[in-house]
Amino acid sequence: MSTAIVTGQPVPGSSLENDLRSLGFDVLVAVDAAEAETALAAAAATERVALVDARFVGHLHALRLGLTDPRFALAAVPGGVTARPDARQALTRAVARETSAGGGSGTALAVASLADRIVTALDADGSEVHRPELGSLVAAVPADPQARNEARQAVAAVDDEAVRLKSAVKSRDGFFTTFLISPYSRYLARWCARRGLTPNQVTTASLLTALIAAGCAATGTRAGFVAAGVLLIASFVLDCTDGQLARYALKYSTLGAWLDATFDRAKEYAYYAGLALGAARCGDHDDVWALALGAMILQTCRHVVDFSFNEANHDATANTSPTAALSDKLDSVGWTVWVRRMIVLPIGERWAMIAVLTAATTPRITFYVLLVGCALAATYTTAGRVLRSLTRRARRTDRAARALADLADSGPLSEAAGRVARRGLPGLAGPAVAFLGGAAVVVCSALTGPGSVLPVIGALIYVLASALAVARPLKGTLDWLVPPFFRAAEYGTVLALAGTAGVNGALPAAFGLVAAVAYHHYDTVYRIRGDAGAPPAWLTRVIGGHEGRTLLVAVLAAVLTASQFTVALTVLAVAVALVVLAESIRFWVSSHLGGAPAVHDEGEPA
Repeated sequence: MSTAIVTGQPVPGSSLENDLRSLGFDVLVAVDAAEAETALAAAAATERVALVDARFVGHLHALRLGLTDPRFALAAVPGGVTARPDARQALTRAVARETSAGGGSGTALAVASLADRIVTALDADGSEVHRPELGSLVAAVPADPQARNEARQAVAAVDDEAVRLKSAVKSRDGFFTTFLISPYSRYLARWCARRGLTPNQVTTASLLTALIAAGCAATGTRAGFVAAGVLLIASFVLDCTDGQLARYALKYSTLGAWLDATFDRAKEYAYYAGLALGAARCGDHDDVWALALGAMILQTCRHVVDFSFNEANHDATANTSPTAALSDKLDSVGWTVWVRRMIVLPIGERWAMIAVLTAATTPRITFYVLLVGCALAATYTTAGRVLRSLTRRARRTDRAARALADLADSGPLSEAAGRVARRGLPGLAGPAVAFLGGAAVVVCSALTGPGSVLPVIGALIYVLASALAVARPLKGTLDWLVPPFFRAAEYGTVLALAGTAGVNGALPAAFGLVAAVAYHHYDTVYRIRGDAGAPPAWLTRVIGGHEGRTLLVAVLAAVLTASQFTVALTVLAVAVALVVLAESIRFWVSSHLGGAPAVHDEGEPA
């Protein structure tokens, strides 16, 4: 139970106390600042505490937004302020200062709202106070009966439930999601909220639905493909609903953000595997595992480009680039906004395309169209970001460089080679060497057969190149390209070596290995986003880093027969999956139970 301290003399006919109780607050009354300070000190240290002026007039949802959002340590609306347990000390100091400054006995109604004066004091202390966007919602502290009557009329003129439903939908989303899913999924979110369902439960339902869809696709029958397409769309509806439920009910959590983000990838990649299994069971026994793995690699690398670019520019300071200015100008023209959002093939459009193609065509055609579409989208977005970087002379911070180094996932081999090299490469040479080293190992792996030492030579070149690329802080103009180049090199090497092995089971084993490693890389991203830092150094050392795994796979392909190599890939996939999943689950569950700041991942448009 949270505690709300209503300050000042109660106002006849006010519903404020009942409204606060409906939001889960235990309500106390304090007529002045001194009593408010006493009540605040008596409240349990583990509780959220709010101070609300007794004269407050406003919508219930305005109070909900201002006083119950778990993501913010301090938050306020006109006439109300709240603090999580971790911000209680700042609130207590502000209240004590107000009391000692003459805001004590008998003066709570004298000039301005006590809560508003407390917010002013918090601002003066340098505390970050969140003020939610209320839009048409009313939140006011009327100073006289006439103003109070006008405020009540303003409240009656706005349907706060309609505002709440509208705000449950993300302000920026894809065309398919905005116009074909959200108009009704928001009502599903409200239905879930009224029945006490949590966003995590809806997220889990979405995952189960997608796994059933993958199972239907794996049957290899036309009826199974049609059912898979329908269920994939149903899974996406639930995927939209969980976020809308979180925003509608303000139920955010670190665990929920992790589940929402990682389950999206699990659903999509499980579906790719289901299509590959289904293709093998069709009448023509088509083998599309290489296409499925290629689609997973391409989509993962697209996301890494998104993540790296965003982290590199998270707190960069520089003049606005002409490319960014042109982009903003295009967004000012209505129809171009939706065209540009569709071009990047966000998750809604991508899943809709996959669902329709699954139901109407074959897995091979589905993967061909998916690969072409994602390749064009990746080219468009990456080219735009490169142009922005080249035309915007950003000064990147140590935080950005650290984030890019964590995303690089360099292991002990790269660190050792880096110590030998000592100095990194200047300017654009770093990403160029990362690209060339990655290209070398992939080409060497693709152009030789089982038992060749050429991939090992290529992998050794890659180890040296990757060490040179990260030997200095990644603050260069295009250094955000280094992590995507590493991902493409490692995943591409596994695909090439499995493809040239020429035995059944090699590509599915490679699919499992890439999926396990990709999970580790996504997990790193979401930890950085949650300001939790990268996974522990021991984990990276145990699983070898990107260059260590690449070299290991190349050596295994050189010294083992094709069938033995398949077994080795399978064992490696299971080992990596067990280690990274165990540590990841431990971290996110402990973060959730430990009361870490709540967040909700809004997701990447791609």
